[in-house]
Amino acid sequence: MENGIGTPEAIGVITGAQLTLIVVLVLLVAFGIWWGTKRRRAQRRAEEEARQRREMAPPPPPVEEKRAAPPEPVAAPPPPPVSNEPIPASAPLEANPAAQAADEQVAPPPVAAEPAPRATPASAAGDGLADAPVTLIKGLGPKVAARLAENGITRVDQLAALSDVEAAALDAKLGNFAGRMARDRWLDQARLLAAGDRAGFEATFGKLG
Repeated sequence: MENGIGTPEAIGVITGAQLTLIVVLVLLVAFGIWWGTKRRRAQRRAEEEARQRREMAPPPPPVEEKRAAPPEPVAAPPPPPVSNEPIPASAPLEANPAAQAADEQVAPPPVAAEPAPRATPASAAGDGLADAPVTLIKGLGPKVAARLAENGITRVDQLAALSDVEAAALDAKLGNFAGRMARDRWLDQARLLAAGDRAGFEATFGKLG
């Protein structure tokens, strides 16, 4: 039984292990105390620095509250005094002699309208030719008439009323038919037809169809 648990050698081994564990625990406790003390010191130092910064910072300026002045009461105008006296009636206006004379003037008699002159055979024929379509003009076929209609010209009298500048502007819009107006003398034909000069037209441009 010399090597049992109760031998002095076993007791020495257990005691040595226990001492080692105790030393480690003591060291751990000492390290924890040191570490905690260090953290508390650092925290106190940070709090102290923050307090010093707050004390050294200038105080904020006081905020003045501006109160709006109450509006001044507006005094109501006093009511007009009530008079118990009756209002005198206005005197009738005297008649103006000049106005009466103007009213009494007799209106001038109406001027009889002159009777319209009776149409002569030549003018009656001219009216018919003036209202004729532009295709009555020599050298002006349906295709050109359609192009003229796009520009608002459908009758002989409309073509005859064009000035030279307007006729040149219209001729420029005729596309492939440009130049036909001057070559076939459309304006001369239209003006003779609008004037009712059938004889002059046929003597210059041939019989009307």
